Amino acid sequence: MFGLSARLSLVFVVVISGVLAGCGSRTLNRAPVEDRGARMGQPESVVMDPAVQQLPGFENAGKPGYYTVKPGDTLIRIGLEHGQVARDIARWSNLENPNRIEVGQVLRVVPPVAAINAASGVVTKPVTSGTAIPVTGATASAATAASSAPVSTPAPAGDDDIDWIWPTNGTVLAGFDEVKNKGLDIGGVAGDPVVAAADGRVVYVGAGLRGYGNLIILKHNNTFLTAYAHNKTLLIKEDQSVRKGQKIAEMGSSDADRVKLHFEVRRQGKPVDPAKYLPPR
Repeated sequence: MFGLSARLSLVFVVVISGVLAGCGSRTLNRAPVEDRGARMGQPESVVMDPAVQQLPGFENAGKPGYYTVKPGDTLIRIGLEHGQVARDIARWSNLENPNRIEVGQVLRVVPPVAAINAASGVVTKPVTSGTAIPVTGATASAATAASSAPVSTPAPAGDDDIDWIWPTNGTVLAGFDEVKNKGLDIGGVAGDPVVAAADGRVVYVGAGLRGYGNLIILKHNNTFLTAYAHNKTLLIKEDQSVRKGQKIAEMGSSDADRVKLHFEVRRQGKPVDPAKYLPPR
């Protein structure tokens, strides 16, 4: 039998050895990470951080009738670029806060019915009864085969049939350029009247679009918008109907290097040369 001191020494040695062995296993002999999915021939699963969420509308990215927000975009600019009213885009896209959009967010930029037709290739045409029916290649062929007699229906007035006038008197300082200038710059004196170039409805009044200063946007029909920028004073309100020639603002130099009116005509959102629509002086 060992003496008491001998037994205590033996216990101490065993305990110390166990501790050292445990530390060594934790430090040097780490357990391998097992990829169960790979061993079973299945794709490795991806665990998403719960804090990372897909932005609203991501499933519609790239589809006809939708737009993915880019850096520097505002809802007003997106509306102008697509020939739509910013409030309509907010409604179609179910935005909780129209003043806040995020890069990568996908917005609907055409009315829901138009978006469906654009995706399916269906064309909706008016008929004399006042209703609309979808017309496809198959239905058109069937209609042709059913009757060889020509059918004439009165063509509706086109959205291009607008009687334009110049929005202000003054000298044209800069003409239209698709890259450098998306409209006409017309000079004048601060306070000169700015008038509506055609009948329409006010869809924006404010200074929320960088580079345009105090801005007015009018919607004339489903095809045309006009923009009036750099004003000193804005004399109308959103949703107001205006008549051609009605004074809507006073010329100024807001967000510009001099007093001038920057005037744009947008056809389905695309800037076009206003000089091609305005009457000769």
